[in-house]
Amino acid sequence: MTGTDLISQSAATRLDALALRYRKAGGVGLQVLNLVGNQAENLLERLPDGVKQRLEAATERALSIALEAAGQSRARVGDAPGWLNRAATTAMGAAGGFGGLPSALAELPVTTTVLLRAIQGIAAEHGFDPDDPEIRAECLQVFAAAGPLEHDDGTNMAFLSARVTLTGATVHGVIARVVPRLATVLGQKLAAQAVPVVGAVAGAATNFAYTSYYQEMAHVHFGLRRLAIDEGVPREALVDDLRRRLALPGQKG
Repeated sequence: MTGTDLISQSAATRLDALALRYRKAGGVGLQVLNLVGNQAENLLERLPDGVKQRLEAATERALSIALEAAGQSRARVGDAPGWLNRAATTAMGAAGGFGGLPSALAELPVTTTVLLRAIQGIAAEHGFDPDDPEIRAECLQVFAAAGPLEHDDGTNMAFLSARVTLTGATVHGVIARVVPRLATVLGQKLAAQAVPVVGAVAGAATNFAYTSYYQEMAHVHFGLRRLAIDEGVPREALVDDLRRRLALPGQKG
């Protein structure tokens, strides 16, 4: 008997809905790969060596700027609906891609800020306070997901199961853990935007896909957290149940 064998029927229905969101998140990147005519693993090869070498530093800077800007904007502007976040980042992606790699790099922290605000809004939608240090760290943790252009082999379940242990350096620690994964994801985005001629179109499609993906993954992440609280079931047990519903392999390593 597993930890979720005794959950209510309504909780099982909520898990089914989260599984549907998880599948939806995994299907949004195909349009981008079709547009640029490449595989995700080959996109990074299109970036100049100098950009690839600075990618993690640029990602860490973008995430730090996003965290500060998102926190300040929450005090002045309410959370936007999902469709508006997608529209905003789609327009930013088009503008960033129009000027090629330089403008795409300049657009990176702006889009990252909107993505983080969208994640924070979803946390609030599930009843959590984005200003709470633990929830702030969990919002950042959503960026540990594999990204919309990657094939899902079940490793996303690791980030869904991860628990944030609050310390004085929690946020910086989460950023440090997230940056290597997010740098690869954003590098693919930059490479797609740098494609000659279709850079603006690719930028718009990429940002739409990325926003859709992270919004869905945030719903899964905070939906599981809320369900664990409501049912009194460990989140790890719910993640295992979700994996079975999705028929995903177990975490490797």
